[in-house]
Amino acid sequence: MGKYKKNSITLVGAVGLGTGVMISAGIFALLGQVAELSGQWFPLIFIIGSIVTGFSSYSYIKMSQEFPSAGGIGMFLVKAYGKGTIATAASLMMAISMIINQSLVARTFGTYTLQLFEGKQPSWLIPLLGVGLIVFSFVVNISGNTFIQSFTSIASFVKILGLSVLALSGLWIVDFALPSQSSAVNQDAGTLNLIAAVSLTILAFKGFTTITNSGAEITKPRKNIGLAISISIMISLVIYLLLSWAVSSNLSIDEIIKAKDYALAEAARPAFGDYGVWLTVILAIIATITGIIASVFAVSRMLAMLSEMSLIPKAYFGIKQSVQKNTLVLTVVLAIILTVTLDLTRIASMGAILYLIMDMIVHLGVLKHLRHKVGANPIIVTIALVLDGVILSAFIWVKIKSDLFVVVVSGIIVTLLFVVEKVYLNRKSK
Repeated sequence: MGKYKKNSITLVGAVGLGTGVMISAGIFALLGQVAELSGQWFPLIFIIGSIVTGFSSYSYIKMSQEFPSAGGIGMFLVKAYGKGTIATAASLMMAISMIINQSLVARTFGTYTLQLFEGKQPSWLIPLLGVGLIVFSFVVNISGNTFIQSFTSIASFVKILGLSVLALSGLWIVDFALPSQSSAVNQDAGTLNLIAAVSLTILAFKGFTTITNSGAEITKPRKNIGLAISISIMISLVIYLLLSWAVSSNLSIDEIIKAKDYALAEAARPAFGDYGVWLTVILAIIATITGIIASVFAVSRMLAMLSEMSLIPKAYFGIKQSVQKNTLVLTVVLAIILTVTLDLTRIASMGAILYLIMDMIVHLGVLKHLRHKVGANPIIVTIALVLDGVILSAFIWVKIKSDLFVVVVSGIIVTLLFVVEKVYLNRKSK
């Protein structure tokens, strides 16, 4: 996997990579957090999130068609802003948000796996299991593109089929009843909370960027990148809607919030008993495995591209003649550190903030510098930029009131990225 192979990822393989990342922590870990912010409206929030993501993906599709690259977003930002601080810092912001997402997926894996055992388990088992998953993803990633796309495509199909059956069965048992209207803390969620909840659903959909980061390796990229992104978003939306409807029909909002880190497993218990919990956990394990494999695959490629362009220092872990394999090790090490140090809620919040800032920089770059070259409609790009701004502002305000630590740390990370990158490039130019 040290060299990129053109036409090594098919349309089905690309969709497998996209849905592999999306339908992982997206529904298993974030469902409870979205419910906590939006109350009874949380199933509908996923629809709004998919609409926002649809506008956002437009810029990426247009750039992917013009600049298919194994570096994906990193290359797009370089094309928009040149080889400088803005492009590199924003690219690293995306990479960090994806590594944060990997730690979210890893801890979700640990949380759901522990539901297989009765009684309260030691909390340290969650990060331990998560670290084990990250190490496994490293082993898979050094096996090559053909194995990765075959593994993620098959596992994604099993996961999608299993989750669909689980959701439809849960809805059938309650006669496809509407969500429970029982009391909850956030039953009448305010407008800011509802908008903030959308930011978490965007985090659940952002896996489509995995496809853009493998653009140079996808067959017929001008046609298949946009098609793979659209198919992945639609498949994920259908699954999210079915599952959120099923969960909200079997549990009250209070119960969902109480079990927010494993809400899907808890929702299966009333309908199917222990068998439902086991099935949910098995699907969660499959989902998180495919998610982290695909995400590590994409991040290591983007970091390798930035390294090869001398925009960041070269990572070296003793692997000769392969920049990408060295960045693969770096990606895994960072994901392990985050998995051990942060909890699910804070991981998700920081990932959402960094991703939305980077997303706005991408849209602004297309609008100001590339819209004519890539043939982008400025109205659609402007709508995407405004939606991101509104959602990010609402989410930051909600977090300032509920968890200032997340906002402060996110701000420090963004500031350091720009300052350190500026210093590095200035020294390199002398």
